[in-house]
Amino acid sequence: MSRILLGVSGGIAAYKALELIRLATAAGHAVRVIQTPASRRFVGEASFAALTGAPVLHSEFQPDPALGAFPGQPLPEHRPLSHLALAGNAEVYLIAPATADTIARLAGGLADNLVCSCALAAACPVLIAPAMNNLMYEHAATQANIRTLRERGVVVVGPGSGRLASRGEQGIGRMAEPAQLLGACEQALAAARDGQHGGKRPASRSAWEGVRVLVTAGGTREPIDSVRYVGNSSSGRMGLALAAAAQARGALVTLVAANVALPEPAGVRRVDVGTAAQLASACEREFPGCDVLLMAAAVADFTPAAPAQGKLKKAGRQSMSIELTPTVDVLAGLSASRRADQTLVGFAAEHGEGSLAHARAKLTGKGLDAIVLNDISRAGIGFDAEENEVTIITRAPGGEDAQGAERHVARAPKAAVAAAVLDAVEGLRDSG
Repeated sequence: MSRILLGVSGGIAAYKALELIRLATAAGHAVRVIQTPASRRFVGEASFAALTGAPVLHSEFQPDPALGAFPGQPLPEHRPLSHLALAGNAEVYLIAPATADTIARLAGGLADNLVCSCALAAACPVLIAPAMNNLMYEHAATQANIRTLRERGVVVVGPGSGRLASRGEQGIGRMAEPAQLLGACEQALAAARDGQHGGKRPASRSAWEGVRVLVTAGGTREPIDSVRYVGNSSSGRMGLALAAAAQARGALVTLVAANVALPEPAGVRRVDVGTAAQLASACEREFPGCDVLLMAAAVADFTPAAPAQGKLKKAGRQSMSIELTPTVDVLAGLSASRRADQTLVGFAAEHGEGSLAHARAKLTGKGLDAIVLNDISRAGIGFDAEENEVTIITRAPGGEDAQGAERHVARAPKAAVAAAVLDAVEGLRDSG
């Protein structure tokens, strides 16, 4: 169980914070809520208190019956200052919604309400979820404030585009959905714990600010007829985790999603595809404009040679044979046309003995900078699972015959694996 401090500022999207709390507590997290005075006009503290099982505060001068403790924590023996105790006990601090006013106050280092005071006192990861009118979000002042916060290490989640609060308004400014916000919190928690156990801390946002990242996710489906296909069980979770991690670090992310039913992270541009040929076509369009390619999609190696236009009937058939032909090697093709300043990362799903050797062969044979190996013979990791265990193999600086570096990432949520992959990419880009 982790301790999530949720700051709510005064926007209509405050109602989404209720669903976020429901999801977080159902996942086993303890949540405390603090509010700006304006936010109480949208959602009252009684609703937050009922869902969290803990007192809700809206002022530094308001007594806290829980003395800064989260649900499940023992009460301290003294009465601490609320903004210091809550921030000190929190393992992650999310401000959602973060209005233009709150973002400006945070960027200016103000501490004139409890939400901002806790941000200054927080030693844990701090995340914000912007939510406002599209004109306010796109204003140069708001964008400058967001850049300032990113440079200080604040994770910015979203926003997305679509229908806004005022009737008839469309555009960017919608707060990220509750499930996406919870995923971002869990990713930040996993990355912070990786740092506490000897791993690297999350990279500075400035290292990724403006970097153009292309991520592929999911699995292609090669049609047999109008209703059947040859495919695999990839859910796209690993690719989505990579997209979320890159976006949170300040990158400009495009996601090519092959049959992915899950929502994309807020702020990520999405291109949907179905077949290996469609994925290849989309990647060929997007690849020239990217700086980093993370090829996490499970692309079919073969496709039916002559798919039927209608539905094949079972009646009268004792058996059926399907001729398969090889698909194009998307990653090898992209590598052949790469620029010298691009970083290419492949993923290798191998089975059992010899996996490492096969992955190394792909790394050198396809001219990649890194390859992420996961052994799909093990249950509970890899395809269609919440967790993964991988080995990240990076290119050898001395050429094909030199030994490249390896980093084993023990079984962990895919958000933590994604953070490790991006750390490896940053190391490659720093080394040239």
